[in-house]
Amino acid sequence: MKKIGLYIAAMMITAGAVMWQAPLLSYAEPVVTETNEIEEDEEDPEELSPVMEMPTEDDGTADSGPDLAVQAQAEARAQAEAEAEAAKNMLNVRQNLVTYALQFVGGPYRTGGNDPHTGADCSGFIKYVMQYGAGVTMNRSSSTQASQGKAISANQMQPGDLIFYGNGSHINHVAMYIGNGQIVHASTHKTGIKISNWNYRTPVKIVSVLG
Repeated sequence: MKKIGLYIAAMMITAGAVMWQAPLLSYAEPVVTETNEIEEDEEDPEELSPVMEMPTEDDGTADSGPDLAVQAQAEARAQAEAEAEAAKNMLNVRQNLVTYALQFVGGPYRTGGNDPHTGADCSGFIKYVMQYGAGVTMNRSSSTQASQGKAISANQMQPGDLIFYGNGSHINHVAMYIGNGQIVHASTHKTGIKISNWNYRTPVKIVSVLG
């Protein structure tokens, strides 16, 4: 009987221990689950944060520079401005040349002369004023001067262009167009350097040497 009593006591102790441990395990499980949920909640904001999602070259959102059409318009505008500035500068060159030539009006005509201060013929006058008024080197005779520059029509004439006259196709006289349908030229011994209408004779050729 004593052994049976000890066996029953041992069984009761073992059963009590099992019953005691079960609540501990069930109590501990929620703690583990809650901890995992807290850790997961702390990681999610970092994964979804917009600050961390920076654009890259591969995602197509990076700046690719100005549109090609905008670049083309900017280049065209810059070119137009440059051309307008060049035209303005050339207009100043032409006007300065005309002003320089007009100071010699009333000066003497001299056959073979090269200096309008002391006397010049038509080609000598043109050679002098083109060189010192515009920095353009000209040939000496009117016929060879006609081969320089670019041939233009009467409706293209601008101040500073040269007009050549002659008998038939033979060139024997040259003058400078000064605008308003007029020219300045070393005309004859009697009249000297003077202003005339551009078509007082029929021109043989009109040339621009200033571009």
